[in-house]
Amino acid sequence: MLTHVWGLMAHPQREWKQIKGERETLTHLYEHHVLLLAAIPVVCSYIGTTQVGWGLGGETTIQLSYLDALGAGIVFYLVMLAAVYVVGKVIRAMAKRFTDKPPKQSECIVFAGYVATPMFLSGLVAVYPIVWLCLLAGVLGLCYTAYLLYLGIPAFLGISREEGFIVSSSTLGIGVLLLEVLLGLTVLLWGYGERIILTLLGS
Repeated sequence: MLTHVWGLMAHPQREWKQIKGERETLTHLYEHHVLLLAAIPVVCSYIGTTQVGWGLGGETTIQLSYLDALGAGIVFYLVMLAAVYVVGKVIRAMAKRFTDKPPKQSECIVFAGYVATPMFLSGLVAVYPIVWLCLLAGVLGLCYTAYLLYLGIPAFLGISREEGFIVSSSTLGIGVLLLEVLLGLTVLLWGYGERIILTLLGS
């Protein structure tokens, strides 16, 4: 369970080769990696928004009810699971454009699931949901995700380094767009946008 998390963070080049050699199935990926890691930002956000409350670093915080946070968390969790699948399809589509022998769809989704590891881990800071802290963690997670992407596409998908650079750059651009959409949904789901506006108007 979660056997590759430390390897991807500590020695990703070696870990990509090990993951490739295992020929993992999508079912195993989701059961032993994605379902568990995707729960990290959801659980931490639930705790943070119900116990601490969203804040900008000052005294004013906005807390959600247990029921509101639960509903938002479930939707957010499902969106993240779907996002891994979508990014995998994007990688497959990009690979088909730039190489004569593209990897299988399942391989691309497995790859996407492991690439997302730093982003899932960055959700730990949501247990204390200060906006600037969450943004900083998100940026750091995105940077390391990009690093894993650039390393992994040639090593894991068997694409040349030149073609891999093009595929990874294209995938990263689309992934960043997808991330922005997810962040926007997160704000809406956790009720932060509406509540902060009401607070500001009330003050």
